[in-house]
Amino acid sequence: MGKTFAGARLRRLREERGHSQAALARLLDLSPSYLNQLEHDARPLTVPVLLRLTEVLGVEAGYFAPADTARLSTELRGALGEELTAGRVGAGDLDELAARLPAVAKLLTELSRSHRAVTEQLAVLAGDRGPAVVGTLTPHEQVREYFYRRRNYVDELDLAAEELAAEIGLRRGAVGPALAERLGSRHGVVLARGGEALHVYDPQARVLRLADRLRPGQQAFRMATQLGYLEHDALLSELASQDNPEGSPAWSLTRIGLANYFAAALVLPYRVFHAEAERARYDIEHLADHFGVGYETVCHRLSTLQRPRLRGVPFSFVRVDRAGNVSKRQSATGFHFSRTGGTCPLWNVYDAFAAPGRVHVQIAAMPDGQRHLWTARAVTRSPGGWGRPGKTFAIGLGCELRHAARLVYSTGLDLTDPGAATPIGLGCKVCDRPACPQRAAPPLGRPLAVDEHRSSFVPYAAGPDA
Repeated sequence: MGKTFAGARLRRLREERGHSQAALARLLDLSPSYLNQLEHDARPLTVPVLLRLTEVLGVEAGYFAPADTARLSTELRGALGEELTAGRVGAGDLDELAARLPAVAKLLTELSRSHRAVTEQLAVLAGDRGPAVVGTLTPHEQVREYFYRRRNYVDELDLAAEELAAEIGLRRGAVGPALAERLGSRHGVVLARGGEALHVYDPQARVLRLADRLRPGQQAFRMATQLGYLEHDALLSELASQDNPEGSPAWSLTRIGLANYFAAALVLPYRVFHAEAERARYDIEHLADHFGVGYETVCHRLSTLQRPRLRGVPFSFVRVDRAGNVSKRQSATGFHFSRTGGTCPLWNVYDAFAAPGRVHVQIAAMPDGQRHLWTARAVTRSPGGWGRPGKTFAIGLGCELRHAARLVYSTGLDLTDPGAATPIGLGCKVCDRPACPQRAAPPLGRPLAVDEHRSSFVPYAAGPDA
C-alpha cells in the first residue's frame, strides 16, 4: 500500500464517534502522540493501524482512501476559476485542499453553485436572462449526485432485489412470466398491452399497461420497477429522504431512480450476474445476449457491482449524445468529467457515433497520469414508424488500467506502454494540457500567449504561469 495521509478524515470520524484523542488512542492501542501525528498528517496510515481503525470505528478501509481527490480538484478548479486566473490561488493549493480537507472542498463547491444561482436569478430580475434558476442544482442533477456520492451502489435495495429474485425463482429465459405471476398473485395487478407510452400503471384499476414495441427484456424491466414500488415503497421513500425533503421534485425523481435501480438488481441478481461477468471477462455483448437485456442495461448494472466482499471491477458509466450532452453519469471510481467546459473530444465515446454497433476500445491517460481503459458503443432507439425521430446515444464504460487485464477488451493491448494511451482531459476549461490541438476554450488559471505576429497549430496557446 502506498502512503496514505488521512488526518482530516480520521479527526472528523473521531469527533463524530464522540471520542477524545486519548480515548481513541487507547482503543487503537496507540500512544496519544502517535495518534496526534496521524491526525496532523505527520505520519501516514500503516496497514495494521488501518485494520484496527476499520474494526474499532466500524468503517471500511476505503473511507480513508483519497479516491475522490481528482474529482474534487476538478470541481474546485471550476468553482474558483476566477481566483485561479487572477493568481490568488494555485492549482496545487486546490489539489492539496481536496486531498487533506475534502469536507471543506465540498463546501466551497456548494457555495460556488449557490453564488452562481443567485447571480443568475439577479440577472433574470434585471431582464438579462431567460428562466430563473432555483436552487444550486436542478432536480435531475441532484439525483445524479445522489447516486454519485454512493458510488452507484445501494446495498439495501440490491439485497432486497436479490432476495425477491430467489423467492420467486427467477430463471434466465423465463424472467417475464415469473414477474407477471408475482404481480398478479401477490398484488392483483393485471397486464395489458398497447398505447403510446412505454408503460402506464393505474393504481385504482391495478392495471399495468406496456407498449407493444417493448422487447421482452424491456417489459421485464418495467414489471420489475413496478414490483419495487409495490413491495418496497417505504424503503424507496426512506432512501430518497436521506438527501432531499419528502415531496420535493428531487425526492420524487430519486424514488424513480431507486425503483429503476431495484428493477435492474431484480432482473440481474447480484451474485448470478457478478459470477457470469467474471467468467466472461466482462464481455458486455455476451452478457446482454446471455441475460436477454440491452447493451445499456448491462453497462449500467456493471457499474453497480460494488458489494462489500464481493466487488466487481469498479466502472464509470456515461451516456452522451452527439452534441456532447451527458444524460447519465455514474461512477464506482474517482473518474470525473467537469461540469465546466464540457467533455473531451478526444474521448472514444465520440468515435462510437461514426461506427454504430461496434465496440470501440481506448486506453486514455488523464492529465494527472492516471490511465483508464474505456469501451464505447452507440445505441439507437426508435419509437417506430417511418419518419419519426429516434434517439442515439454513445454508452461509455471505463475502469482504471490496473483492472484492465480482467476485461476481454484488453486482449492484444500493451497495457504497460504509456505511449499507447490517448491523452484526454476533464474538459477544456480545467484541462492542464497546454499543447492540445483540439482545445475549445482557454484553460482557467493560465495566462494566454497573445502575439499578433505569431500563430500556432495549438489554439489558445498558454503563456508562462503567473
